[in-house]
Amino acid sequence: MDIERARFNMIEQQIRTWAVLDSRVLDAVHHLPREEFVPEEYRHLAFVDMSIPLPHGQVMMQPKLEARLLQELSLSRDDSILEIGTGSAYLTALLASLGGTVDSVEIFPEFIEPARDKLAEHNMDNVNFFTGDAASGWPGNGPYDAIVITGSLPVLPESYKQNLALNGRLVAVIGEAPVMEAILVQRIDDETWRTTSLFDTGVPPLVNAVTGPKFVF
Repeated sequence: MDIERARFNMIEQQIRTWAVLDSRVLDAVHHLPREEFVPEEYRHLAFVDMSIPLPHGQVMMQPKLEARLLQELSLSRDDSILEIGTGSAYLTALLASLGGTVDSVEIFPEFIEPARDKLAEHNMDNVNFFTGDAASGWPGNGPYDAIVITGSLPVLPESYKQNLALNGRLVAVIGEAPVMEAILVQRIDDETWRTTSLFDTGVPPLVNAVTGPKFVF
């Protein structure tokens, strides 16, 4: 396989066509070797428009979904970022390349060491890894300028909204199969958040996600 041609086609035919036009995001995707984060048995599928299986029923999201969520966060070099669900650490590395510091939380401990090794290989030292259950929230070192939740939630816990800094942004997939949508939440002031529906999609649920009071869109 011509890896660079496959990477180019992924960006031009999948990611750009999903309205991802931010040059910083496109450059990050171009320069970070996605194939190195894909499980060995699926490496030939690294640039295909599909979710890639990971252990414990988890997945790497489609390349276009990763890039679109990344674009919606509008990251800057000073941003503190919270990622819920480390998984393959590919999105973790993209966040680290565009933001300031990243706190990445993973419920399955065996994902952490490979993730740490992969980021070290790429000289990324601005990520802190944590093992824990963040289904109901993760105060961590918040408030955060950006939060991304990589598993779907039936409803968004209030604690995540409260953990956004002023002007902070959060992206998540809300709903239950077969009806889910990606949303962007922005904190306007101490008591006000703005929520934007982005697009319909579907990702596996966050482990231990529970229902609760309905989140008002």
